[in-house]
Formats: sequence, C-alpha cells, structure tokens
Amino acid sequence: MAVPTLTSAAPRHGPAPAWLRTLYADMTDPECEVAPQAVADIHTELHRVAGPVVDDFDLETAAREVRTWSDREAERYRRLWDDAEPDDDGRDVLLRRAVLGCAPLGLVAGAWLQWLTSMAEADDDLALVCLRLYAGDVGAGHARDSRGHAFLALLRDLRLADNASPVAGIALDQRIADRAFYLPALLLLMSRRPEELRPEILGADRCLRAVGLPPPLASARAALPLPYWQALDLGSAHGPESVTATELSAAAAGRCDRDRVALGFRWAFAAVRVWHAQVRSELLRSLDPAEEMAELVRVRAREGAVYHQSFPLEGRPLSQWMTEAQTDPWPLLRALSRSKLIRPGSPDRSPLITGLIGERGAMFRVFAPEDVVVVRRWVASLDGAEIAAGTEADASAATDTDSHRAAGEPPAPRWRVYRSASSTTGKPDLRTAYALLQRRTITPELRRYAVEYVHGWLGRAGHRMAEAEVMLPQRWPAEGLRPWLAAQHERHAAGFERSGADALPTREELIESSVQLAPLTMIDGAWLQGFTDYELASSPIGFSLFETYWDELGNGEPRLNHPLIYRQLIAGMGHDLPPTGTLEFARWPGFAERSFELPVYWLSIGRFPRTFLPEILGLNLAMELSGVGGSYRRARLALKKYGFDTRFVDLHNTIDNVATGHSAWAADAINTFMAAGSTSGEPALRDAAWPRIRRGFRSLNPPNGLMARWAAGRARRTSRRSQSREGAHDD
Repeated sequence: MAVPTLTSAAPRHGPAPAWLRTLYADMTDPECEVAPQAVADIHTELHRVAGPVVDDFDLETAAREVRTWSDREAERYRRLWDDAEPDDDGRDVLLRRAVLGCAPLGLVAGAWLQWLTSMAEADDDLALVCLRLYAGDVGAGHARDSRGHAFLALLRDLRLADNASPVAGIALDQRIADRAFYLPALLLLMSRRPEELRPEILGADRCLRAVGLPPPLASARAALPLPYWQALDLGSAHGPESVTATELSAAAAGRCDRDRVALGFRWAFAAVRVWHAQVRSELLRSLDPAEEMAELVRVRAREGAVYHQSFPLEGRPLSQWMTEAQTDPWPLLRALSRSKLIRPGSPDRSPLITGLIGERGAMFRVFAPEDVVVVRRWVASLDGAEIAAGTEADASAATDTDSHRAAGEPPAPRWRVYRSASSTTGKPDLRTAYALLQRRTITPELRRYAVEYVHGWLGRAGHRMAEAEVMLPQRWPAEGLRPWLAAQHERHAAGFERSGADALPTREELIESSVQLAPLTMIDGAWLQGFTDYELASSPIGFSLFETYWDELGNGEPRLNHPLIYRQLIAGMGHDLPPTGTLEFARWPGFAERSFELPVYWLSIGRFPRTFLPEILGLNLAMELSGVGGSYRRARLALKKYGFDTRFVDLHNTIDNVATGHSAWAADAINTFMAAGSTSGEPALRDAAWPRIRRGFRSLNPPNGLMARWAAGRARRTSRRSQSREGAHDD
C-alpha cells in the first residue's frame, strides 16, 4: 500500500486523515528526528495550500489584513454566543466545542520556534531574535508559565483537560476533529527541520501573531473573564518580554527571504481559514440538539455495536442499528425517538435517561456527563414530529474520523527516522562531529555516533567513582543540595584565598589556554540545548535549565551573548577565529585534538534530554559550580594583569552564583527531580536515578587513565551492539 504524502494531509474541504494525530503526537518528542525527504513534501504542501505566488506581497500589509479578518471573525463568534439561548445548555456546548477545537494549536502555541537556535548560530543576530520571541512563549524563568500552560489552565477550568498533559495525549481526544491537528502538526514537523525551513516557519509565525487570540475563543472570553487571556493571544507580550510578540515576529521575518516568508505566511492563513470554517460549522451544528445527538451517536456507535444484539428496536437488534449509525446515525435517531425509551420534550420522564443510562441502568457510566447533557438536550427538543435526516453536507462535515477510517485509510507516513539501513557517510572524526553536531538536524549515522560517544564518556565517568576527589553525596540528602552547594562554594573560596594570586600563568600560557578553551566556550550551554523543546522548557524541572541556556546566549541580546563575548576576548588576544558552526573552525590548526573531546560530549548529550535526563542534571550542576568563587576569580586576575577583557569571567562569576544564579538553579532542578521521585510512590526509580546524577556530575572531568579508557571502550561497544539490535528489530 502506498505511503501517503503531505499532499493528502488536508484537502481544502472534506475529511482530513486521522494520522495527522499521530504526526502531531510524534513531533512532541524532544528526541525525534525527521527524514530530510520530508522537507520536499512540506514545500509541496505549502505551495498547494498557499496558492499562486503574489509578486507584490508585502508582509506587514498582509499582517494587517489578517488582523482585520481575525477581528471580524471574533465578532461573528461573539454574535453566535449572543444568539444562543442563555437558559439551556447551548452556551455550555458552544464554549466546550470552541475551546476543544482550538486545543491542538493552543497547547503548543509558539512550539514551532523551538529549534530555531543552535550552537552553530549561538551568536547570530537572527537566531537571537527568534530566541527572544520563543522565550516569551515558554515564559522563561517560570515553571508552567508557557502559552500552552495558559491554554491547559483554560481546559482544566472547563474540565476538558483529561487528555491534555502531556500534550501528545490531546491527539487521543476523539471529541476533537482530525482537521484541528493539521496546522499544528505540520508546524511541529517543520520545527524539526529548522535549517531548511526557517523563513517558512517565521512567515507562518508572523501570520499567527497577527491572528492573535484565535477567534473561536471570543465566545469563551465572553463567558470566562479569566486572568490568562493575554497569554492566549499570540501577538501579545508574555513571559520576560516587554516587547510584543508581534514586534519580535516582524523583526525576525523581516530578515529572511521575502518569497519564502510569504509562502509560509500564505499557507498558514489558508490553513487558519479552513480550520476556522470547520470550527464554526461545528458550533453552528451544536446549536441544533439533533445534530449534536447525531454526532454523539456516530462517535459512540462503533463500541456500542459490540453489544445489544438481543435488544430489539423496531424488529431489528439495536447492535445492527449501531453498526449502520457509524456512517449514518439518523435512522437510529428516528427509531429511538419513536420508541418507549423516549418521552419527547421530557428528559426526566424518558426511560433512556432515567433508567437505561441512570445509575441503576444497564448503560450506567457508558456516557460521560457531557454526553448526558447532549442526550437530555435532544430529548427536550423533540416535539413528537418525525426527525428529519441531516443534510448531506451536515453528514460529511459533522465528523472526519470514522467515515474516513471506514473508507480504508492508508498507513501513517514514517516522518520519524532514527536509523537507516546503510551508511553513506561513515563514522566522522572528532572535529567533523564537533561541526556537524552543532546543528539541529543530523543524519541517523551521526545520531548513532552521538549515542555511542555519550555512553563511552559516561563509562569513563563511572569508573571508580568512589575515588573521585569531589563528588555529590552518596545519597540524595533529605534537606536537598543547597547546604552541600554552599559548602562547595566555601571550599572554592578558601582555595582562592590560599593561592589565588600565586603562580599566575605567563601571557603566552594564558593565551594558549584561552584559545584551547574556545571550542568548549563557544558552545556554552550546549548540554542544555535539548531543553529548548516546548514542554521541557516550561516544565518544573526543565524551566531553570532553559533559563540557564537562555542566559548563556545573552537572553537574546548580542552584548550579553557568552559565545560572542568570548570570541571578542580571543580576538583581543590576536586570533580571528572562523565561525563556530563551520568545518573551518573545527579544523583550525591552532586547536589541539583534545580540545574537542569534552565539547563533543556536550553536543552529544544535549541531543537527548529525555534519555539522559539524570546525567544532564548532574553535568549541569558540575558545570555551573565549577568556576564560582575560585577559578573565575583567578582567571580575572590573569586577564587583568595582561590587559585583556574580563567581561566573560566577571559575568559568569555573578550569574553562576550559589544563592540565586545558575548553580542554585542546577541544584534546585535536581531537588525537584528527586522530590518528584519521592512522592511518586516509586522510590526504586528515585534511588536508581541518583547514581546516574552522580555519574553525570563527574562526567565534566572524568578520569583519564588506561583503565578508565578501557571502561569507555566497553560502554561504547555495548551501546553499538544495543543500537544494532534495535535497528535490526525496526527493519
């Protein structure tokens, strides 16, 4: 059977394939990798939906037109709300349907920007603007403060959030039409190939910022005067930013190729209009209790058809009626309305409600409370007249799930690619790996290399851990790591006081050591790169890791960008280095081979924030604590002595502090992780994680002796065999 392409994803009208849900869920995985051939399919889809190229396209003029459209649509939804009867359940139905229809996009609002920064472009002006924009979306500096969390709060207030956390679960909610996943699923897919699709992503982003608050939520806003409406408006300021998202989005998009930005913008606007037409159609139908009941019957008929073979309805088993209702529910509704189960206009006297689905009935709890509301509204609306069948348009538009499946849907496309059957690139050398791993998208071969490298490095780190001079406690302290952290800070300070000004390096030694640190320092924060992923960036454990990464890159400001500051320091020492993300940098003859060993570990482990979470937590604490109170102060004396800029070490000695800085955040992230294990009822998992955190801590400076190298080799071989078995299983 042929694998579908994106051109089959969402025709302008009619059903959308259910595998959009799978794609949506897959793309929320922070470690997913997307095949390069997906880029061509994405471009084909964007052109198909966007329509003909507009030669005189002006981005800001188009944005104003979208804003006008959005305001007009919002007013239509407000009128729809006003026209609904306030005394029955119609408004509640409108509210719930409007919010659910917006949920797939609302829960990932801004996530399409999650990979637009990388170590290869850590000091690039455009990347930094994108990072500022994204930091606002995830509420940098606070847990559960992303725009997606604001939408989750709305779902929780309406008791609609059962499938919404983690966000991949919303793809399982069958109350949401498949089409609602089209726009966010493709945006998330695009986010996984950022190097090839940045202008298109930023064009789509500019469109969505212009839309602002999704128009269907206008009815929800009328009903719920809640405090987080500004967060749900994609064009507003949020998080640490005072500048609006609209302004930052315009600045980012304005720096890219106009035609490609226009393509992304026009595609997004076309997709938004189709999506809104579908939501509005659903809301209009929901005002008719019969249409609402027909949809409920259609959705639930498949499971109900398994039962009721012995329950007769007009001479036929109810199970047979339900089998047919999967494609056309109206005959069953008419038969029910004529049966003894229904008292037209009187739900409280109808045996279907008082008996069959009541607390003593054979179908108790088969229907959720919101389903019972639908049934009651339908019965109350009956007047004894024959129920008219829904129109053909109603029947085709009411759902785009079961009817599409019944037609024989092809299998989902394999956008996620972790391995390939054969290697065409071979194993890279250390310097090449350093250059290639700085980019977000890598080959399956390079991914295998990274996994193997991490296992080997951690094998070294785990060798004779009991002999390590400085280590985390043997067990996680019940009082947390803050007291231990304070003690380590005092130890660093005491060491500096004893010998801080003694034996400073010569000028030549200082320059040489600074140059050899450039491959490491120019990718400052690389071990945390995976925590830019949307759900991790605002999670209770990951938010401080994202904020640390955000700080390392200067909060989007070039003047505070650590790689850029260090580059300027090296330039002041007489070396004009090539751009960091290039092979020219990696192969610069002034670097020693050993100067790439630790950086490649950082770049490798940073790709796997889920797989190696405990190790990253330990490494992060070791890194942030390493220079505070001691070595940064000593480095400052040396730099100052020879007249070099001290900004880099001055900045780190303050922001890495153990009270309110990166060291404190690193300890708190571990405490949160371990405390969650303590309260989860699975202490064995917590106890297993602590040795991994300790090994991660030691991995900043692992032993280098012969036996340690042998341990690394064994770990690499084990990893290689494991990956080979997994690849054979997948094939």
